[in-house]
Amino acid sequence: MKWHSSAQMLEPAIRWLTRREHPAGREVTLHRRRIYILPTRAGYVYGMMLVIMLLGAVNYTNSMAFLLTFLLVGLGANGIWHTHRNLLGLRVIRLPAKPVFAGESAHCLYRIENPGHVPRRALMLHRGPSGGEPVAVEARSGTIARLSLPAERRGHLRPGRFSISTVYPLGLFRAWSWIEFDEAVTVYPRPVPANATPPRPSGDKDTGVTRPLEGDEFAGLREYQRGDSPRQVDWKALARTGDLYTRNFEVQRGGNIWLDWDALPATDTETRLSMLCYQVLKAHERGLCYGLRLPGIAFEPDRGAEHRSRCLTALAHFGHPA
Repeated sequence: MKWHSSAQMLEPAIRWLTRREHPAGREVTLHRRRIYILPTRAGYVYGMMLVIMLLGAVNYTNSMAFLLTFLLVGLGANGIWHTHRNLLGLRVIRLPAKPVFAGESAHCLYRIENPGHVPRRALMLHRGPSGGEPVAVEARSGTIARLSLPAERRGHLRPGRFSISTVYPLGLFRAWSWIEFDEAVTVYPRPVPANATPPRPSGDKDTGVTRPLEGDEFAGLREYQRGDSPRQVDWKALARTGDLYTRNFEVQRGGNIWLDWDALPATDTETRLSMLCYQVLKAHERGLCYGLRLPGIAFEPDRGAEHRSRCLTALAHFGHPA
């Protein structure tokens, strides 16, 4: 919300002062020294209003004005305590994150546990300008909060430092705590259909096209796509209908196939990895027994979800330090 911005102006300085904190392994408990609190924009307006009311009460020596002013001061002071307590003692536990493909959003999941006897309301996770939906945690219970991050490129995606914050109950103060876990989300390459022209890197010429997994078993006709071999075109269908169709062949389930880095027509690394990612997904979808060859590493033909995960993980981390 916009009225949080006044407190957020000082957050970079506080973040710099706490930069020496090491990333946690799996769990963080929010004790008093980890929680910071500042007024929101509404809180500053509230404070200015109290000062004006106090000056008016002093000027007119009005006892009812003094009573109202001190009543509102006590309400604000009580709001500070309640806002701080809304975070105090919470446990934030990191949950395993599912791998995603480049171009998608990675969802980091955290379990927030409340060991106290008072419910905690309006808790939010923030990383930079993005934030999740407010969550509430009942007394002696827990809930799952999600932090979404854009996965722009393959490899490791580290969420880094994020904050958990609250303005409950009055919205006059914002309390928050910085959290950082030693975690990373695996980002697979963006799948590029092997029967489509791969994206060209800037400054390079067309690197050619690659074709889908081919085999000996006829699997029907499909519409002609640029780059299909003339030997696969159904010329009889062209004579009958006037439209171009391509004969589609698949590998029989009993055979083994190899998805080979050197067999791809693309020249740049990222396009090859994207094509291999697409082929791994298609081979797994068809239930094929497939192997994967990369420079310096090879996975013997196999099938199943575990083999698919091994191959995709190898593609995600290819050329990147572990």
